[in-house]
Amino acid sequence: MAIDEEKGIRPTREVAVLTADLCAALRTPKTEDEMCRLLTDLCTPAEIRTLAERWHVARLLDGTDLSYREVHEATGVSTTTIVRIARFLRQEPHQGYRRAIDSMEAADAG
Repeated sequence: MAIDEEKGIRPTREVAVLTADLCAALRTPKTEDEMCRLLTDLCTPAEIRTLAERWHVARLLDGTDLSYREVHEATGVSTTTIVRIARFLRQEPHQGYRRAIDSMEAADAG
């Protein structure tokens, strides 16, 4: 495999490097259509569905008073996944869901 020294890309298996590069790529789309195109190229239809379902569950947990069981019944997402999403939404230090939800709400308000 050729290494492009000019672009600085090298083969790696380091998760931190791979993740940083993916995050940089995910910041490049400027429109919803561009993001959909990138996700379609990057993910399988099942992976996109899983990501979309997790995002939907996070929004439901944040924006409604539905119980985990009610969210499960409405979406079909497993209660195990719903509990995990709730933990990341409310307890874990990453706050990725929280920041994205807050950013979307601020954009809608502005």
